[in-house]
Amino acid sequence: MEKFVIGGGKALSGEVYISGAKNAAVAIIPSTILADSPCTLENVPNIKDVEVMFEIMTKMGAKIEQTGKNTYYVDATGIETTDVIFEEAGRMRASYYILGALLAKKGKACVRMPGGCFFGDRPMDQHIKGFSILGAECSFDDFKNCVSVFAKNGLKGGNIYMDVVSVGATINVMIAAVTAEGTTVIENAAREPHIVDVANFLNMMGANIKGAGTEVIKIKGVKELRGVNYSIIPDQIEAGTYIAAIAATHGKAVVKNVIPKHLDSIMVKINEMGVKTSVGENGDSISIDASGELKSCKVKTTPHPGFPTDMQPQFVVLMSMAKGTSYMRETVWECRFQYIEQLKRTGMDVKISGNKRDLLIIEGGKTLHGIDMQATDLRAGAAMIIAALCANGVSTISNINYIERGYDRIVEKLQALGADIAKESC
Repeated sequence: MEKFVIGGGKALSGEVYISGAKNAAVAIIPSTILADSPCTLENVPNIKDVEVMFEIMTKMGAKIEQTGKNTYYVDATGIETTDVIFEEAGRMRASYYILGALLAKKGKACVRMPGGCFFGDRPMDQHIKGFSILGAECSFDDFKNCVSVFAKNGLKGGNIYMDVVSVGATINVMIAAVTAEGTTVIENAAREPHIVDVANFLNMMGANIKGAGTEVIKIKGVKELRGVNYSIIPDQIEAGTYIAAIAATHGKAVVKNVIPKHLDSIMVKINEMGVKTSVGENGDSISIDASGELKSCKVKTTPHPGFPTDMQPQFVVLMSMAKGTSYMRETVWECRFQYIEQLKRTGMDVKISGNKRDLLIIEGGKTLHGIDMQATDLRAGAAMIIAALCANGVSTISNINYIERGYDRIVEKLQALGADIAKESC
């Protein structure tokens, strides 16, 4: 077991380079199952979720070789198994993308029920609904603790309306539909940048997907897909996390390898709080200057292009550094305030309110103190790091496996920004 030990009170400065998008990588990697020849993936983040996905794929029969710092050769042509009930598959939410990929390639699959961070009910009903409309029989096997799908007569295109905006279901159905006979239409589709990235990857392989990034995605089925070289987009949430950390510590730094458009909803609020920002000449970096006084603000999380729920915990810490009263309303996931009680022990003045217990009221400007904390999920863990960077004294954060699921070399990157952080044995 390991922990992060963090000394607070230093303003972050310098440069930080953003890695490839976690949520794109964990969908693109299993999508290589569809290719009739090997793929080369670039800008792959060095995170636990990617490591686990590669372990699963290797157990399935894929050949995976790291050919560069963040580049991997993936040959999934040797995969024969359709039973993916390995322990690793139960350790991450994104293992469900293997369902869509195997269903499209092999016509059937049995995949262990996915795990990952817990912050409320995250059912697979929209995935199952989509697969069923495409012609698959779907069931849950309690004995194997897996989801089974079987397309006896092959997959055929259909019209699918998502009852709720679901990123996972949108991507999974899109993956399954690329080789289905005829045309598939996904309505009320999620619009996140990593959905567009997965669609771009599939299109490069030979798929015919239009409308990714909008509410309606149209997919014309093709007979085969080929292997390609592809570079994964930068991670907007990793970028947003470092931007929040720089701002919360009243720092001044440059965040590099970003797509500014993907950060619009975050930057609007950052600017509203009095932080000065500018996009670099090449359009792939953002300069942050938070040396002035931070202002309070109001934020509501919504599906893209709104403010991302995955930035909610980090932003709550930033709000606590601003004088005045700030408000954060969470509308995407229930139970995503589990981390609040730990932050309150640092001296943060925050309370849960609202009829649905979905509103945080943050009284900013309080002095935080270093304490021992335990990460409860990926983004809450990132928020705890930011709180520790702002606090007087030394903090420790355990359960860092949650954080390392989604942040590439976070200790090294923060150290490069001048943070007093180290990873030690518990």
